[in-house]
This record gives sequence, C-alpha cells and structure tokens, in this order.
Amino acid sequence: MKLIKYTFLLLLLLIGITDTFSQKYSNEFLSIGIGARARGMGNAAVASTNSVMAGYWNPAALGTLDLKGPQFGAMHTEQFAGVAKFDYLGVVLPVANKDRMFGISLIRFGIDDIPNTLSLFEADGTINYDNIVPFSSADYAFLGSFSQKLKTKKGSLYVGGNVKIVYRQIGSFANSFGFGLDASALYFGKKWRIGLVLKDATNTFNAWSFNLSDEEKNVLSLSGNDLPINSVERTKPQITLGIAKPFVLNDNWDLLAEIDWIATTDGQRNTLVSADPISLDVAIGAELDFKDLIFLRLGFNNFQKESNFDTKDFLTVQPNLGIGLKIQQFKIDYAFTDVGEQRNQTYSHVISLIFNLKK
Repeated sequence: MKLIKYTFLLLLLLIGITDTFSQKYSNEFLSIGIGARARGMGNAAVASTNSVMAGYWNPAALGTLDLKGPQFGAMHTEQFAGVAKFDYLGVVLPVANKDRMFGISLIRFGIDDIPNTLSLFEADGTINYDNIVPFSSADYAFLGSFSQKLKTKKGSLYVGGNVKIVYRQIGSFANSFGFGLDASALYFGKKWRIGLVLKDATNTFNAWSFNLSDEEKNVLSLSGNDLPINSVERTKPQITLGIAKPFVLNDNWDLLAEIDWIATTDGQRNTLVSADPISLDVAIGAELDFKDLIFLRLGFNNFQKESNFDTKDFLTVQPNLGIGLKIQQFKIDYAFTDVGEQRNQTYSHVISLIFNLKK
C-alpha cells in the first residue's frame, strides 16, 4: 500500500532530522492511553476513535462527530494498587462550519502524599518524624485539538493536529514546562478506516528547573546523590498507523476490528520488533456492538520478550477487556487493563463517561 510506504519514508525523514540527544520514555504518561473504550481494545484506536477523546488518539477524527452541541468526556483510573491516579477531562466544540471541529483535553497523572525524608534527621543526628512533610509528583498535559474535512471524490478525508503544553512538577523541588505539536489524518470510507498519527512531530521540549535549598543540597551530597541541574528534556517523534474495518453481522450486531502499528524513534525498546533507533509494536482490538446500546470489547497489546529460568526467550502479550453502555445522551465505558508491566501485572479498573449536550 502506498500509505504504508509513505509512512516508512516519513519515519526515515524524522530520524534524519533529529539527532540522538533525547531521553527515552520522555513524557511517557502521554503514552498510557485515555478512555475505557480504547483501553479495552488494547489501545487500538487511531482509526476508529469516535468521541471527544479523539483529541488524544487522533485529532483528525474529531471531524467525523455528528454533534448538535458540545460533547464532554471524563476518565478516572488508579494504577499500581491505587498509588498513582490518572485523570482526563475533555470537550469538543462544533462551530458554524460543519467541516471543522475544535477540542480541548486536560490530562493528569500523579502520585500524592509522598513523604519527604530529606529533613528527617536533626543537626545532632536524632530522628524527628515531625519533619516529614508529604508532597506530590504530577504530570499535566493540555491539548488544543483541531480537525478539518477535505473534499475528496471517494470517502472522506480529515486532517488535524494538537498544540500540546506539558507541565511536570515534583513537589517544591523541581518543575518543567514543555511544548510540542502533533499531526494526524484519517480516511473514512464505507469499508475501511485508515488513521495516521504523528506525535511530537517537532519534538517536545521540557525545560527543567530545580529549586533546592542549601540544606537539601547538603543532604543529597552527604548521601552520595548527584545534584540535579537545570536541563532540557526532549521527546522524539512517534508514528502510529491504524487500519479498522466495520462488519455488519445481522440486524442487531455489528463488529469493528482494528490493528495499529506503533513506531518509536527514541532507541531500542522491548517491543514486538526491537531495534535501534526504531522499535515497532502492535495493538489489536475489536468491539462488538448490540443495537448501538451495549458494547463488548477485547484487545491485545504490549508484546514483549521475556526470559524463563532456562534463559529461553518467549513472547508475552497483555490482554484487555471492556464493556460500554449507551443511554440517550450518556455513554459509560469500563475497562479492565494494565499499563504494560508483564512480570508484575497490576490490572486496574478504568471508568470513563461521555455526555452530549444539545443546544
């Protein structure tokens, strides 16, 4: 297919125009995935996303929404046995031009009530537990999304993008501001849907600044830790190609299947195809729809190679399950999924809500 060929050429171009000075897994909280629908389908969503949450998955897909007013979305999940909390709020706003759509997304991934033990010891060496003060470490992202429908002879073609602002904070010790751009496209035909998403198209830069007192610096030095310095963290591009196909099973049941290929350019990762600098992973998902009322979902992603006691490699995969219910203007989705750690699986419950507000 020509699209796959052009996608591969785009990858080579991105690697050529970016040097190797970047951090692997930078802003990785933005790769977890939002929404119980997509999470239940193993994050295979860039070609079939169909709600306000398209602002995250594929902003071009916002143009496919047939809305009579704003649509709101929200999600909450707790990871690692409740230690980390992951939340999302979003809204998509139709405008007078029906071929154009705008959306806003807010994302937070944070760990709260972390004990600060830097001041645990007094000057005379005694321990004073009253000096322990809790702090939070949280990552925030703001996405301003845009979608435009283009005129084509066959099917519908949409293009879109995100303006992305990232703020990360570690208590009062450090914080960073980041900025980047995403670009995407979606072909919406009768038989096939093809989505292409380029995250961090211009690289996303996070400028870190640290605010440590002299006493805190002294404690870090005495305990053998390196003192952090102001620096710039860079997130390299990631490209995802998704292909989805709907099937009409009978008068009551419909099926939608999707497969996504995710290519990262920040070096070798433990994925299905692991190489340097490009690593390739796959996400597969399906959604069974009963009268546009009840939705059953299944997905597989996070293909990784593990080793057993005989040092033989074997392939592992993460299964995901989900269910959805649509009641008039409300849609409630649930997913039972993980964040990708195969050895110590900590499955979590993901709940999301979508609400349509009529004019």
